[in-house]
Amino acid sequence: MAALVVLFNLKNNASQEAYEKWAITTDVPTASNMSSVDSFKVFKLGTIMGTNNTSPFQYCEVLEINDMTKLGEEVTSETMQKVAAEFQEFADNPTFIISEQIA
Repeated sequence: MAALVVLFNLKNNASQEAYEKWAITTDVPTASNMSSVDSFKVFKLGTIMGTNNTSPFQYCEVLEINDMTKLGEEVTSETMQKVAAEFQEFADNPTFIISEQIA
């Protein structure tokens, strides 16, 4: 199983409330409808365990992917391109990490 992990902070002018509402009502349902995505979760990150230090990132998205090739095809759809453009309005320089489950 592969996963796409996206770490990011919101842009200075982006509203946390607006982003979270959009994630729940648009991003997660739309991306979850892709056949290559088994699950999609968004996490609001807090403190680093054992410290009072906050995470360097505000949010983490985790998409479990069953077919990376198919994902590449599906993200080029008009619908996903619209969602991606909306995401870019919220996210400040997001980092997309392709990962592979080992256990």
